Amino acid sequence: MATDFTHRYVAGTGPRTLLLLHGTGGNENDLLGLGAQLLPGANLLSPRGQVLEGSMPRFFRRLAEGVFDQEDLAVRTRELADFLSDAAIRYRFDPAQVTAVGYSNGANIAASLLLSQPGLLRIALLFRAMVPYETRPHGLEGTRVLLATGRRDPIIPLANAERLAALLREGGAEVTLDVREAGHQLEAGEIESARRWLAGSGAPHRSTPA
Repeated sequence: MATDFTHRYVAGTGPRTLLLLHGTGGNENDLLGLGAQLLPGANLLSPRGQVLEGSMPRFFRRLAEGVFDQEDLAVRTRELADFLSDAAIRYRFDPAQVTAVGYSNGANIAASLLLSQPGLLRIALLFRAMVPYETRPHGLEGTRVLLATGRRDPIIPLANAERLAALLREGGAEVTLDVREAGHQLEAGEIESARRWLAGSGAPHRSTPA
């Protein structure tokens, strides 16, 4: 049931819905402003991660920095997919018009959704994502992904983000890898670039060629 996740739902004026997935220590309110900025008028669906690391909510457990609990990740990914399906019925939005917007831990579980349940998401904006697990992806034809990463990110090596882009492309996705002279935090410029990308008015400037 949708109520299994503490969440916020803000009805919009258009047909599209943003699934907002926060980073470690965030909550269901963190990305609402970002969502409204990225796609004005969209429905906003923002769940809180159900795992606690100390007092910090996350979407799945990790064993160390960058080392994920693979069994927990698989379970939590299925739960998030079920939540999205239930929420589409409860709030009466079109599940075919859902775009995932994830930051850090939220971007990682969005990447897991893309790889494990191809077709569930057709558009995804992954800010500071890394490879959730190695797999042989398939079924991602028609899926568009913006993967925004920082060259100076102390948590995610650029090679890891490049590997995620390669995996998604192997599965058939159209991937824009936007590499910034940035760390783990987002910059105002890349948010504006992501907004334009999402609106379909072109890929971000400074994108690394596919």
